Amino acid sequence: MELAEQGQIVTQPSDIMKQPTVLEFLGMEEKAEYSETELETAIIDKLQTFLLELGKGYLFEARQKRFTFDEDNFYVDLVFYNRLLRCYVLIDLKTDKLTHQDLGQMQMYVNFFDRYRKLSDENPTIGILLCKEKNDALVEITLPKDSNVFASQYALYLPDKKELQKKLAQWIEEETGGMDETTV
Repeated sequence: MELAEQGQIVTQPSDIMKQPTVLEFLGMEEKAEYSETELETAIIDKLQTFLLELGKGYLFEARQKRFTFDEDNFYVDLVFYNRLLRCYVLIDLKTDKLTHQDLGQMQMYVNFFDRYRKLSDENPTIGILLCKEKNDALVEITLPKDSNVFASQYALYLPDKKELQKKLAQWIEEETGGMDETTV
């Protein structure tokens, strides 16, 4: 009821995460393989809609933001600033299964922004990996508990009605520990 009356309330970094992030508005054809550049270009072409999908308070700063550290160049796919949280939000796109290397790379990006880009009165940087496929156990074991790095699986299209019903039934089973809906 609170969500219906007030909308999404953003008070901490995890509040800005959507699971999954639905990218249907991009109009990309569902195919076995596409590149991160194709995905990034589609997002930039539909930036306003992408910002609405992300949630409240986002401001776009850069695409392929380059930073140099110890003579090596690194590129963050998308850089945003969230004015409600008062922090940078870095997004890296992954068209394959998320790996621990991807998580480590994003942690390095977040550390760099926290140490060399953010102002002293701003909050810690948030890193988001938007990936086609992720393993929650891998994310949990790779990142420290207090990390500001998150992984969000994206879907180019919402599943059909039968698939949504199946996922809802699975979620109810997990949440109720096997009790049926009538006893909950």
